[in-house]
Amino acid sequence: MIRKLFLAGADAFRINMSHGAHAEKAAVIASIRAMEKEVGRPSTVLVDLQGPKLRVGVFADGAVDLRHGAQFVLDNDPAAGDVSRVRLPHHEIFGALEPGARLLLDDGKMVLRVVDVAPNRIVTRVEVGGKLSNHKGLNVPDVVVPMAAMTDKDRTDLAFALENGADWIALSFVQRPEDVAEARRLIGGKAALLAKIEKPSAVVRLEEILELADAVMVARGDLGVELPPQRVPSLQKHIVETARRMGKPVVVATQMLESMIVSPSPTRAEVSDVATAIYDGADAVMLSAESAAGAWPVEAVTMMDDIAIAVEGDAGDHDRIHFTRTVPDPTTADALSFSANQIARTISATAIVCFTLSGSTARRIARERPSVPLLVLTPRAATARRIGLLWGTHAVRTRDVGSFEEMVGKAKRMALRHGLGKAGDRIVIIAGVPFGTPGSTNVLHVVRLTGDELKNHAAS
Repeated sequence: MIRKLFLAGADAFRINMSHGAHAEKAAVIASIRAMEKEVGRPSTVLVDLQGPKLRVGVFADGAVDLRHGAQFVLDNDPAAGDVSRVRLPHHEIFGALEPGARLLLDDGKMVLRVVDVAPNRIVTRVEVGGKLSNHKGLNVPDVVVPMAAMTDKDRTDLAFALENGADWIALSFVQRPEDVAEARRLIGGKAALLAKIEKPSAVVRLEEILELADAVMVARGDLGVELPPQRVPSLQKHIVETARRMGKPVVVATQMLESMIVSPSPTRAEVSDVATAIYDGADAVMLSAESAAGAWPVEAVTMMDDIAIAVEGDAGDHDRIHFTRTVPDPTTADALSFSANQIARTISATAIVCFTLSGSTARRIARERPSVPLLVLTPRAATARRIGLLWGTHAVRTRDVGSFEEMVGKAKRMALRHGLGKAGDRIVIIAGVPFGTPGSTNVLHVVRLTGDELKNHAAS
């Protein structure tokens, strides 16, 4: 199934650490790596840490009906709850709340308004009632909860992910830049770090978080719980635009093709939703339950891929995607990356070929959203895999080059071999001299393909 999903268009696979045992996850990662060898292409493994889960305690009868206007108390009494109270086993919340704050229960289905707060007791008024059962989730949207983004479980899961060669780590429950800094310290450069933007406090400090993260995810499900749902579309655009401007990959996730969990085809509204994220310039769009538990996983991936191809084939896509202005930094690498995009469009090149060790040059070029595919050539497997979240990239692991002539020859061969040009087409090459030195991007070269490169290489 993983092979089918990859061939249908999936560039990356998310491993959700909220469910299942480590042995199960290790088997999935091993299957992905085996598939890589079979198809001869790198794929990306993103391990998604669960983060803190705020939940109420248990009820004597298993559930209660909260009535609009009634008083309801959250306390630290371990006794089973009833219609008037229940335990809240998260002492950090008691000191953070003030009267007037909202508490959301069971993914926002019920709303409580804080009336009074004591060290061991939160008195609330029920604004939106409903049936509340054991261990239902609680969201605190109006305050920054003094809790770390990583629990003991997350630290254990992170160690497992790094041991098993995860390419990206997704950090949940991000509220402030310090959460990202702590995760980055623990990762120690062994994987790239993606911050999930799912809380209002993270949106407020978005640029600071982006400075420390390698990428961000618009986690629309949780944002839609903690904020009015009508605010999510504008926040999605804001997060995508900010990430693009700062040169960081951005993923749009949650409920993209939700109906395909049970149906072989999506609704027209869902298709439009996915297309909007692509028109906005997101680097990646992510399926969740559609491919994790749905009845039509291959069809969902195929549909997502088809939507992306259709959007990119739209004559107006270039203007829409460049509505967000990305100003290059005053560096040689940024200037050349910006120029590569302009040159490729001016001369109708069929591809930009990038030689990179760390992937930084590829990120700079992808930031410009070039009008042609970006072929990334790297000797490092880790770099080829991490690039799977970047916009418009096709990564190939290959031996490094040692001379200018070897660089040109390899770029031409690889463009032909991977179907990114034919005889007579031109490609743009960007690299750094001396070769094999990270951060030395200083060469931009245009060549024409003759079609003889593969024949000559095979003959030799």
